[in-house]
Amino acid sequence: MALWLAGNAILLGVAYLLGSIPPGYLAGRLLQGIDIREHGSGSTGATNVLRTLGKGPAIAVLLTDILKGVLAIALVRWCYSLAIAQDLTTAAGIAGGSALDWMVTLAGLAALLGHSKSVWLNFTGGKSVATGLGVLLALSWQVGLSTLAVFGAVMAVSRIVSLSSITAAIAVFVFMLLLGQPLPYQLFAIAGGLYVVLRHRANIQRLLAGTEPRIGQKLDSETEQSLDSP
Repeated sequence: MALWLAGNAILLGVAYLLGSIPPGYLAGRLLQGIDIREHGSGSTGATNVLRTLGKGPAIAVLLTDILKGVLAIALVRWCYSLAIAQDLTTAAGIAGGSALDWMVTLAGLAALLGHSKSVWLNFTGGKSVATGLGVLLALSWQVGLSTLAVFGAVMAVSRIVSLSSITAAIAVFVFMLLLGQPLPYQLFAIAGGLYVVLRHRANIQRLLAGTEPRIGQKLDSETEQSLDSP
């Protein structure tokens, strides 16, 4: 049991470290020699990279952030498959889900935390949207694609990334229920979705004030100043 608990703790630590990898920050340093946290919204996510560095780097950062979430879940599943094969653990039910269900859920949350509170960036980072999508795709590709469809639909109408992200974060729980996902996954939808929404507090204030920028919008000095504000 002690070995099993220690192994799980290590897996969660690795999931956090995977989430902590900051491709947006690295892109800023490598391409323009800047700290992207000092530009635009101060986020290391793909949207701020798009605004600051352009489309190519933004796409690369987006895909890398998604991959971090996928890898965090894939790692746990792979390690559990090895452990079960060697009789080091079992897939016994634990409070509404298997041990694996609970572990991948915790690993997903660890990856989200790592992205937004990176140990490499003094516990700053992005808003965990892309990494959250990666986690969802690895947990249940049906839920992940459904959530992505909601994001795309809202984005097509509003052209506002933050509004699309918030709407998709709320929709995750609905899809988890409709598609009959395990209880741990449903709890991930609640906790992860709430965390993503809370990470958008400043965006919500700008949405209510009608000052949140749209994709492709040229920012005036007042809007730039509001984005630079914490």
